[in-house]
Amino acid sequence: MRMFRRLLIIAAMAITWPAAATTLPNQPVPSLDLHRYAGQWHEIARLPMYFERKCLDAVIATYTPNPDGTVQVHNTCRTSKGPMSVEGVARMKDNQPAALEVRFAPAWLTWLPVAWADYWVIEVDADYRWAVIGSPGRKHLWILSRQPTMDRALFQTLKEHSRQRGYQVDQLIMTAPLE
Repeated sequence: MRMFRRLLIIAAMAITWPAAATTLPNQPVPSLDLHRYAGQWHEIARLPMYFERKCLDAVIATYTPNPDGTVQVHNTCRTSKGPMSVEGVARMKDNQPAALEVRFAPAWLTWLPVAWADYWVIEVDADYRWAVIGSPGRKHLWILSRQPTMDRALFQTLKEHSRQRGYQVDQLIMTAPLE
């Protein structure tokens, strides 16, 4: 009887549980010019993330290519106690320029796999004016712009593309104004 009841519950869940409505692939863009990507980016929105939990707004990421092929990462933001900044490094993963790994842990911990986090450029403007960053598990998402604001219609389009990739865009935290 218990087995039958469990089967009924599982069948009911299968009928009522909504399928993920993904229509766009969640993968890095096929090509990325790291030198064009370098420079300053303003965070427009992000999914909640532990390491940015104190950041209220004015979130800026600056990427600088290093001679060894890695990228220096400098992140700043405004917190309730004033400005905060952190330094990190990114490296290419699996020989794909848009599939990066980033770490903010000290260099002596680089041998630990948990020190590195996936940073995928999943969508980027042809002129590198905006970018969408995600992760394989869809846990992390950032919408970035070269400008400190973003056009509302463009933001809605990027948000919809992210939803189609399976990201929980209803949880986005806005950190910059829309025009």
